[in-house]
Amino acid sequence: MIANTANPTAATPTFRVGDERLVRLTPSAAQKVSTLLTKQGRPNGVLRVAVLGGGCSGLQYKMDLQDAPASRDILVESGGVRVVVDPKSALYVTGSELDYLDALDGGFKVKNPNAATTCSCGESFSA
Repeated sequence: MIANTANPTAATPTFRVGDERLVRLTPSAAQKVSTLLTKQGRPNGVLRVAVLGGGCSGLQYKMDLQDAPASRDILVESGGVRVVVDPKSALYVTGSELDYLDALDGGFKVKNPNAATTCSCGESFSA
């Protein structure tokens, strides 16, 4: 039988600290993310903002709530919320603003100055 022991010398994830020049949340987006984190039992969690290939314009946003930053992430505090972005996604989202509209066609909206074109749904873009 092999004992399952944790490695006490395992390195903790390292991340960099950035500022709101990378990504900024509006007050309504910060409030909504904070509420969602609390509902999930993660009051000290983070919002991950990532860019993936896909969508009708070539690139799409992915947002997820997580417990903590991962290795190599860039951590930004905006509106009292901790936001993490991986280095590859940072190339596409630098200068972006995340807003939240509480309306029928609302939800999270990204205003990205790097987007050359966006699709009509607003969830994908090309750079």
